[in-house]
Amino acid sequence: MSILSTFDLTGRTAIVTGGYRGLGLAFARGLAEAGADVVIGARDGAASQEAARDLAEETGRRTRGIALDVTDPASCEAAVAAAVELGGGLDVLVNNAGACFHAPALDVTAQELRTVLDTNVGGVFEMSRAAARAMIPAGRGSIVNIGSMSGDIVNRPQLQPIYNASKAAVHHLTKSLAMEWAEHGIRVNAVAPGYVKTEMAPVDDPSLRQRWIDDAPMKRYAMPEEIAPAVLFFASDASSFATGSVLTVDGGYTVV
Repeated sequence: MSILSTFDLTGRTAIVTGGYRGLGLAFARGLAEAGADVVIGARDGAASQEAARDLAEETGRRTRGIALDVTDPASCEAAVAAAVELGGGLDVLVNNAGACFHAPALDVTAQELRTVLDTNVGGVFEMSRAAARAMIPAGRGSIVNIGSMSGDIVNRPQLQPIYNASKAAVHHLTKSLAMEWAEHGIRVNAVAPGYVKTEMAPVDDPSLRQRWIDDAPMKRYAMPEEIAPAVLFFASDASSFATGSVLTVDGGYTVV
């Protein structure tokens, strides 16, 4: 087996949550370009279906777009069933769906607290459990959680204490599930991006440049396509001896 062939996902099926735009769409595209059939799931089912159709046209892979609420265990199970129907099994899960509110701790509402924790932590947990139930009988699988450098730092100047705490929880949940499911051949890893240009991240805002851009050694933000290869690494056999790892991809932001 050549080194490049270890990244090949031909014959495998993946789910990407929150996969119809931004980072999630870049992850779905990267997996499809590597050969995987892909299910895109998000609360916006119509947007997921449109993204899946476009992805199929671009890559020639089988795709499906579905409505998915990662906070609902039944919806998570339905997503896994859709992947099994599409490809005959589930090989890869990318837990990308997330929520964030920028507010100081004293201004965070009870509803915002529940939304962030239920989505970012509970959603990762429920989707991972649903995926594991399909992966355990097969004796293999890869779960890639999308954490954040915010799980290791306190971002400035915006205040987002609950988001930061949720991503720290994702990193530790990754390690916990990796230990628990290693005996079943399931690897669980996480990618922790830094600042990335997406619809949800105002990286071009001049008022944020000093803390978001200039404080990073590389002095720039990333594009979603720059994070996707790290997800592919964990999704594929290229990372066959990696589990419980958190790979930070942040332009060096967290080293200073």
